[in-house]
Amino acid sequence: MGEPLPDPAVPWLHGRALCDPEGLGLIAGGERLTWGGLAARAAHTAAALADRGIGRGDRIAVVMAPSTAGVVLVHAAQRLGATLVLLNTRLAPSELAALVAHAAPSLLVHDEANAAALVAARTPRLDVTALVTVEGAATPGRRSGAGPGATVAAAAPPPLDLAAAATILYTSGTTGRAKGVMLTHANHRASAAASRAALGVADGDRWLCCLPFFHVGGLAIVMRSVLDGVPMLVHGRFDAPAVWRAVVEERVTLLSVVPTMLYRLLAEVESAPRSHALRCVLVGGAALDPALHARAAALGLPIAATYGLTEASSQVATAEVGDAPGDVGRPLDGTRVRIAAPDVDGCGEILVAGPTVMAGYFHDPEATAAALRDGWLHTGDVGRYGADGRLRVLDRRADLVVTGGENVYPTEVEAVLLAHPSVAEAAVYGVDDPEWGRRLQAAVVLKAGCDFDAAALDAWCRMRLAGFKRPRVIRAVSGLPRTASGKLRRHVLASGAA
Repeated sequence: MGEPLPDPAVPWLHGRALCDPEGLGLIAGGERLTWGGLAARAAHTAAALADRGIGRGDRIAVVMAPSTAGVVLVHAAQRLGATLVLLNTRLAPSELAALVAHAAPSLLVHDEANAAALVAARTPRLDVTALVTVEGAATPGRRSGAGPGATVAAAAPPPLDLAAAATILYTSGTTGRAKGVMLTHANHRASAAASRAALGVADGDRWLCCLPFFHVGGLAIVMRSVLDGVPMLVHGRFDAPAVWRAVVEERVTLLSVVPTMLYRLLAEVESAPRSHALRCVLVGGAALDPALHARAAALGLPIAATYGLTEASSQVATAEVGDAPGDVGRPLDGTRVRIAAPDVDGCGEILVAGPTVMAGYFHDPEATAAALRDGWLHTGDVGRYGADGRLRVLDRRADLVVTGGENVYPTEVEAVLLAHPSVAEAAVYGVDDPEWGRRLQAAVVLKAGCDFDAAALDAWCRMRLAGFKRPRVIRAVSGLPRTASGKLRRHVLASGAA
């Protein structure tokens, strides 16, 4: 365990199985598979896909929950040189249909839970199959289980084209428009190597993945697991009691969550405190509230805030366990980060360069040209460096509200609202105003048992914020609109749709 693969051009699961065929590779759905057993299943699935005419450069659209079959499919596609288009299972049928039409795959693969949603996504020319038809028992004559004796398919797969697109992930569309991010095999490998340098690999490591594979944070764990030789536990959905139980019973050492997941997990930690082996809990996908960070740390969870994005294959910068709340640490090895056109406070757009940066947006040259300029990825995020060289992410540039000529970062105002004892969640956004250009409003979710008092919240803000940063309207809502990765959809609030 823990040794990088010697030849990155050999499909990674095949290479891992050659190095460690009897080592534990995957725990999911009641199964425990060795690397050899997992590789045999991937070889069988690749053969079934090839029988359907899938080969190098073809696209396979996937709509399914995380599972053993999903992991197998990732590696089967790599073995064939095909590109996986991983689609959000939470989308409406019409939204799925639009993305399928844009991706123009040769095959659409789904699990039973998502069959109904795909009726509208099917077109006369598109081959649609349930995953059960391509993922099952291992190649005849080979054993696919987790126990000793599971072997790798004899036929060695062709070498990888590291520059080819391994996956297409559609951005969550916080501004209302999704784009297909093309990540190459080289991108995924560089991301895994950078994460390895930041987090290390320890004896006995186990990753628990409770993020969907269409989220780059979930897919990155699939890639890191095989490249680092670290067993992965897969949960098909996030269930806080089940995750905490698995962390304790399976001696999980590494966990990735978004802040909403962390919030729910802490309730389990508080109600059922037990010893654990966690050495790092990566929290990304959205801003981590300092109060939530402090609460988790007080419960003994080793929190490390991380900043990343789909276009950079996951992590860009990651704090160390114990770093101050609000910081996301230093850029990972091989990744360059600079602040463009900083203001007097050092705040400006975050630009990223390095081997993890995407090849571009699928069939969208205009968006690609806007995002990739002079070798730098323009993230649209606003941040600054501290005196200690650590990066702090302030907001999305698209979420910046300019009111009366003053710049307001919503996360700063949200932090003040979240500090109020009655507020569980908060979102601040701008709406058009004839006098001020944009006017600040806020939506809050109250803690259980608390009553809404707009005047009291306004007084709270008056004591802690400059006048131009104070929301002019504060309203209570039952929940905030979020993407699958936990990011606030402020444009939905601003449009009045939520």
